[in-house]
Amino acid sequence: MRRLLLAGLALAASTFATFTAATLSAPAAMAAYPDRPVTLIVPWGAGGGTDAVARIVASLLEKDLGQPVAVVNRTGGQGVVGHQAIADATPDGYTIGIVTVEIAMMHWQGLTQLSGASYTPLALMNDDPAGVQVRADAPYKTLDDLLADIKANPGRFKASGTGQGGIWHLALAGMLSSVKMDPKSVPWVPSNGAAAGLQDLMAGGVQVVTCSLPEARSLIDAGRVKSLAIMSTERSKLMPAIPTLKEAAGSPWTIGAWRGIVGPKGLDKAISDKLQAALRKAYDSKEYQDFLSGRGFGGRYADGPGFAAFMAQSDASLGAVMKEVGLAK
Repeated sequence: MRRLLLAGLALAASTFATFTAATLSAPAAMAAYPDRPVTLIVPWGAGGGTDAVARIVASLLEKDLGQPVAVVNRTGGQGVVGHQAIADATPDGYTIGIVTVEIAMMHWQGLTQLSGASYTPLALMNDDPAGVQVRADAPYKTLDDLLADIKANPGRFKASGTGQGGIWHLALAGMLSSVKMDPKSVPWVPSNGAAAGLQDLMAGGVQVVTCSLPEARSLIDAGRVKSLAIMSTERSKLMPAIPTLKEAAGSPWTIGAWRGIVGPKGLDKAISDKLQAALRKAYDSKEYQDFLSGRGFGGRYADGPGFAAFMAQSDASLGAVMKEVGLAK
């Protein structure tokens, strides 16, 4: 009996020690994160707007986390390669990434199965709404003037700003649909980005360019282009005189090129919370706000749950427009 009692006490002590060690080691491990460099994957090329956002965010995270944050560009497949690399990473907090509005579009195009739900959302960091740009010498003083002319002359106007089915193409289609006009009444001319589309606008090849204000800023400042509205719920801090689409045409349609930070799905909550706090601090910093204003980028922040809801809404609205114009598969 005494031998059984001693064995029982030994087993209980061993179990308690194991439980205590496990309980104490988990917070210690979380407190130590990160104890080595972190990688931030960018699905687009170096030198672009997304790369610029990623690099300043990485530099600010380094200060807060106390570890290097290396930016790695993983391009290809119209953004699929880099977005897939983020989703496939080990969910330990040492590989995170920046996702863009294309994640709400690619699966509708049949390019991938990925969506916003494929990640652990951490923070929305930037959103640049679409603007409606025309030449400065165009006879339109308001967006209503332009829409009236389009309605009276379907097919006469052409628009550009990105490739077929790109974000700015959907901006135009969604705007027209929202005011009860056929999205196909303005044929889309594919271009290699907003800069090429704006050049075509200057040359007279197209009459409308839907792109962000930062992309059109130099031509607007030079007095060669004017913006009739932006597709946002509020006016731009960059150019506050430009009305919203709601103000200009009574349309609730909003769309923009957004960017946010995510981790792979299944990221530990303690690590997620730590990264979210660091990203909020980075967003609120003078360095980041100066970066946004200097570039003319739109600032927009949401925490993890808010970013998840934002991506879901973006996915639904873009999917609906892509179906309407025959771009969804």
